[in-house]
Amino acid sequence: MKIDILDINGVCIAEIVSDDIEIRNVQDALDILSECYSIGASSIILNEKNIVPDFFDLKTGLAGEILRKFSMYHFKLAIVGDFSDVSSKSLKDFIYESNKTGDTCFVSSVDEAKERLVYISKIRPSF
Repeated sequence: MKIDILDINGVCIAEIVSDDIEIRNVQDALDILSECYSIGASSIILNEKNIVPDFFDLKTGLAGEILRKFSMYHFKLAIVGDFSDVSSKSLKDFIYESNKTGDTCFVSSVDEAKERLVYISKIRPSF
């Protein structure tokens, strides 16, 4: 795993660059949060392929557990992937609500992730 640090308009964003699954459980998420915090990031970009598929099956509860950690530590998160063909109504609703109101967003490109994270950070700064 490689972490690229981006400073965009004063917002420090950590982009996780990897072809592997980096988050399989809550502890993996905490490890990434800790590493990103130690380098000064307040926002993280992750690719959908870097997260275990169970995360996207809301019945497992994994998404809720992991996203609570991001929220508790005041991190913004952008998950990059193709969410246009999601068949689960609950996941569609979750993505819609997250994109509308939350510190987590689901986007289709890294450029969109950067733009959204800067916007979210400006309207809801981290502590």
